[in-house]
Amino acid sequence: MRILLIGAGGVGSAVVAIAARRAFFETMVVADHDAGRAERAVAGQDSRFVAVTVDAASAEAVAALCAEHRITHVLNAVDPRFVMPIFNGAYAGGADYLDMAMSLSRPHPDRPYVETGVKLGDEQFAVADRWQTAGRLALCGIGVEPGLSDVFARYAADELFDEIDEIGVRDGANLTVDGYDFAPSFSIWTTIEECLNPPVVWEAGRGWYTTEPFSEPEVFHFPAGIGPVECVNVEHEEVLLIPRWVPAKRVTFKYGLGGEFIEVLRTLHKLGLDSASPVRVGEVSVSPRDVVAACLPDPATLGDRMRGKTCAGTWVRGTGRDGRPREVYLYHVVDNEWSMSEYGHQAVVWQTAVNPVVALELLATGAWSGAGVLGPEALPPKPFLDLLTGYGAPWGMEER
Repeated sequence: MRILLIGAGGVGSAVVAIAARRAFFETMVVADHDAGRAERAVAGQDSRFVAVTVDAASAEAVAALCAEHRITHVLNAVDPRFVMPIFNGAYAGGADYLDMAMSLSRPHPDRPYVETGVKLGDEQFAVADRWQTAGRLALCGIGVEPGLSDVFARYAADELFDEIDEIGVRDGANLTVDGYDFAPSFSIWTTIEECLNPPVVWEAGRGWYTTEPFSEPEVFHFPAGIGPVECVNVEHEEVLLIPRWVPAKRVTFKYGLGGEFIEVLRTLHKLGLDSASPVRVGEVSVSPRDVVAACLPDPATLGDRMRGKTCAGTWVRGTGRDGRPREVYLYHVVDNEWSMSEYGHQAVVWQTAVNPVVALELLATGAWSGAGVLGPEALPPKPFLDLLTGYGAPWGMEER
């Protein structure tokens, strides 16, 4: 297996640190628009790792790197605005493809908080037949959320339930950052995109529909000492992926943002600072969202100031195998102190990065295989969960 990793930011650098301990691949080419960042990501690693530059907005540049380095698998670790050029470049370059976020949505032009417009992943699913016919795999949404959360959904359907009433992905944390009043632990560009777009819900008989941002607040109790966190509806890939392969009457995604974070996002929206469209400022054009991102600390650099744990998981309720009502929460917790001491990367980016590495190893061994545009829930969950535990990151389950 010869891997092209595009993006050497927080998640990409963590992918390198995790993969360096595994023997399933021959080469990992780490590409970034910033040559110095790519070099820093591979510094101190063995000769399997090579740093190069790439324009992630150019499918041709991605295809050229695939040809030059005889790439078999492209792993996309950059912001979702670059999904389609990397996705298309991987196909043109003859490689299989993995990402952790899917092609961007566009709200319905007239009824954005009632009906879906262009949904997350629609552009990729539109060419699924082409990938299928070519015998090539695009494994989409294989981070932690989406990713591990989808694997949990499939595991629950296969092993725990006869009938599922609701699958609800629930994400929460008790992380703090010393010295900052406001410092997101993940890409603010991506956070703005998913939190201010209309959230999507799926219901049997109705299909996909949208609601207002931050709708249906609920207090969810997270394990490992994190405790109760208020969660709200947020746009996320799981709601677009899980119903394609896992039978359930309802699918939701709720994020534990906290009141302060929600107010900051609402303020950015009121001021137009969430816009990704460039505006003219003097002699230059710049996206307001890019300015916000530039004014905030890089999440990858915050690990030594972060305290606490992050939890990603999937809550499922329905009828168990014994015919009785059942409710479970399958989850994965990472303690920032552990991820920093063990890998030198903060908990949120490490938790995101470990899952595509596990998936790549399963593809290398043949435990996972497929063709077309697939989500993680399209593949058997047990090999993934068993191998994840072997990476030193055990998952858990609570009966509720």
